[in-house]
Amino acid sequence: MLSPKFSELVRALRCLPSVGAKTAQRMALQLIERDRQGAELIVSTLTAALSDIGRCERCQALSETPVCPICADEQRDHAQLCIVESLTDWLAIEQSGAFQGYYFLLSGRLSPLDGIGPREIGVDRLMVRLDDPAIEEVILATSATIEGEATASYLQSMMAGSRYRVSRLAQGVPMGGELEYLDGHTLALALRSRRPITDD
Repeated sequence: MLSPKFSELVRALRCLPSVGAKTAQRMALQLIERDRQGAELIVSTLTAALSDIGRCERCQALSETPVCPICADEQRDHAQLCIVESLTDWLAIEQSGAFQGYYFLLSGRLSPLDGIGPREIGVDRLMVRLDDPAIEEVILATSATIEGEATASYLQSMMAGSRYRVSRLAQGVPMGGELEYLDGHTLALALRSRRPITDD
């Protein structure tokens, strides 16, 4: 019979995404039986992260300072603000190197059936951020899911008549994708996001 504390560790590890009972048990055995030094490093690093990492006052990204390095970078384009659903979306866009403006991270996307409304995703904080007179364009970079589309539609209607331009990421056929293998939703998005071909 395994000790109660070991069982607690297994249960705690299951809070990680995609970690089931068996995986959590293997991880716990590895840390306790074979790599106690690694376990101590995880504990100290996690404790420091929980203590020192908060949210940026301007964009809501994770930061060790009140304003994150991206928001503090005066070389970025003050006229553009990109709204994303999550930190992973923010990282994906930033790592692409294709965007040089600023960001605002929502705390997810609207899902009324799950009790997630505008307040829960931080729309009130977004409205404060949108008061910046330097903003000329707001880019809605939400996902192409039903909830992502609903979130983009809500934000678009909320910003209707505003002084800045509101745009949406183009979505549809991926590079190298063949039409016969795409689902109907992706094809519909591609058709709606089409743009004219101009001769240079």
